[in-house]
This record gives sequence, structure tokens and C-alpha cells, in this order.
Amino acid sequence: MEIGLNNAHSEMREAPLTSWRGPISLLVALMPLSFAVSWRAKAIPAALLLVFGVTLLLSRAATRQSYREARWVLIACALALLYPALNILGHRLGWDAFDRPSHILLYLITAAVFSVPLRMRWVWCGFSVTAIMLGTVCIVQHYVFGVARAYGLNGGGWGAIEFAMFLLVLSLMSLVQIFYQRGHRGETVLHAGAVVLGIYGAMLTQSRGPLLAFVPVFLLMLLGYARRTGYWVRSLLLMGAMLVGVTVAALSLRGEMLDRFADVGTEMTTYNHHTDATGAVRERIEMWRTAGRAIAAHPLAGLGIDQFGVFVRQQVASGHANPAIDKYEHPHNEYLEAAATGGVPGLLVLLGVFGVPLAYFARHARSVDPDVMIPACAGMATVGMYMLCALSDNVFYRAMPHSLYFFVMPGFAVLIASRGGAMRGVRHG
Repeated sequence: MEIGLNNAHSEMREAPLTSWRGPISLLVALMPLSFAVSWRAKAIPAALLLVFGVTLLLSRAATRQSYREARWVLIACALALLYPALNILGHRLGWDAFDRPSHILLYLITAAVFSVPLRMRWVWCGFSVTAIMLGTVCIVQHYVFGVARAYGLNGGGWGAIEFAMFLLVLSLMSLVQIFYQRGHRGETVLHAGAVVLGIYGAMLTQSRGPLLAFVPVFLLMLLGYARRTGYWVRSLLLMGAMLVGVTVAALSLRGEMLDRFADVGTEMTTYNHHTDATGAVRERIEMWRTAGRAIAAHPLAGLGIDQFGVFVRQQVASGHANPAIDKYEHPHNEYLEAAATGGVPGLLVLLGVFGVPLAYFARHARSVDPDVMIPACAGMATVGMYMLCALSDNVFYRAMPHSLYFFVMPGFAVLIASRGGAMRGVRHG
């Protein structure tokens, strides 16, 4: 009798949330698009979700319980907020460098909205619509305006790499829906369109790092799908179709992309610190070499957040680095960036930001509940892309990929935790 009364009271408390499910779900669905545009109105969805998040944390015990169950992911993300602040204080740097990390606090709070029963099919469809729109933007930029490397709506030409990664992450999320979501045929077509246009848009950026990172993540996802469902033949056919599609798309670019990949080996073998360090690959090698010098000189506290560019110019002036890299502010490797600017603690924080969510999602990806398994698989794909892209670029340097990661990681973790709490409530009832 007491359990029945508690359930009744719980249902009464949850009733007002039901009417807000649709609006909150739409706001969540809009967030990736808001990260990818430069319009001032982009702040509206985040501001509204912040209000909802604060309200839920203050008034709803189930939300706070979900935070407790997802605490390790939240703590890992919180350290990515706390350590830069401590680093800035320790090095007596200006607080301008804290602008981007400070956004993490917003996403730690907005994660609360994932603790309510969202209309997740709306959310996934919204993510896919964003991939379709941004992929179409790339097509227009490349074929209509003649932009050699499409870069999207936010960041300019320097943002092509991060934009490619952004598109590929959304494409992988759409692929998860095709694998496991049993929705209407129209939704499947939508997600398939997102995969096609998202990948093709990323190819039009001609960014090698994200495209190379996509391959092992895609293959691991395909392997997981085959093992879970037993559809090995279907998986092989899908892999073949993807290979043919990518090959045709690459050839449609008049060999430009193939030439860029061919240049990698040439630049690596001809790199010389003293005489030839120009070119995307050679410059990366030179930056990584210089980052190694920074780590050796400042292993504990690092150079200070956003101080790698200052160190580079000092090294160039003293003849220890090639002048080809004096224009760079970051070493195009997130791991070296963390170690060079934040020392060993900074690197450990970064490894936690990747490793803790990956372990959390991997554990829940084995769930038989699709409401847990699907966001867990999407979370694993996201972490995998960022971890691999971080080997050749600074994945958190620009607000767009930084925001996507720290919005998705706490959000999906709280979503999974809340689903676990709901299932326990059903069993107890």
C-alpha cells in the first residue's frame, strides 16, 4: 500500500514535466545546430535549457540521483573546468583564456534536462537534420561558391578540420539510429540522408585527420552491430557500400583529396627541421617537436593555458624552431597541448575527459534496454572520434567541437543514469 502511495505521489510530481517534454526535447535537438552557426540567436536554446536545468536540480530528487549515478563522468568534465582556472591563477594569466572552459559549467547544468523523459526520437532526428543542413552547406560552398575546402557557417577557413569532425560525429550518431532504432521508415531515410550528406560534407572539407579517424570508429561500430544482432552479411554489405560510396565521392573531387592523402608520405619523408618544415604535415611534425621541448622544460605546471604560441615564437627567435610554425598558437595535437600548457596534471585531466566517459558508455552499451544502449553507443562513437582526432588536431581549441563534446558527454551520462533509475522504480513497484 505504501509503495502504491509513493508511486502515485511520484506520478503527480512528474505530471508537469510531461507537458514540457516536447519543448525541452526540441531545444536539445537544436543545440548542435546552435554550436555550428554564428548568429546571436544561438544562445537562446542554451539559455532556456540552463533555466530548466537549474529548476530540475533544485526541485527534483530524481534528477539529483541521476547526477550521483553519473558522477564520474560529471567529475571528469568538471576537472576540465577547474584545472584551467587553477592553471591560469598559478601562471597569473589573463582570464580571457578561461572563456572556452567556462562553457563547461553551462553544460554540466543543462545535463539535468536529460534526466526527464525526453522525446529522444525528436532529439535524434534533430541531430540528423543538422547534419543534413551542414552537409548541404558544404556542397553549396564547394560547388557554387568555389571554396576549395568547405568550412561551414562558423569559424572560416581555419575551422575546416573541426567542422569535418563535427559533421562526422553527427553522422555516426545517425548511423547508430539506423542500426538500432525501430522508428518509422521516414526516420530511417532521414538518418540515412544525414550519414550520406554528413560524410560527403566532411570530405568536401578535405580534412585528412577526421576522415582517417572516422574509419576505425565506423568499423568498430559495424563490428559491434554485427555481434549484437548476428547480421554479419548485412554488416559486410554495408561496409562495402560505404567503401564504394566514399571512393566515388573521392573521385568526384577530381583527385584533390587523393592528392592530399598522397602528400602525407612525401612530407613525412622530406621533413627537415632546418631546411624544409613547410606544409601541413611537416609543420605538424615541427610543432610536435617543439611541444616536446616545452614538456621537457615545464613538466609539472606547463607553460600555462594558451601559451604554446608564445613559446613557439621564443623558440623561433632563438633558432630552436623553424620559422614555418611561428604563426601557430596550438600544436595540432590535443595531448601535446594538454601536456605542454598544463603539465602532467593537464594531460591526466584530458585523459580523464576521454577515458572516464568511454568506460561509462562501454559498460552501458551492453544493455538490453535500447533507451540505454543507443545513447551509450552514440557516446562511445563520439569519444572515439575525439580521441583519434586529438592525435592530429586540437579538438577543443574552437567553441564548436568543444561545446558539442561537453554538451553530449554529461547529457548522455545523465540520460543513461536516469533510465537506470526509472527501471529500478518499475521493478520496485
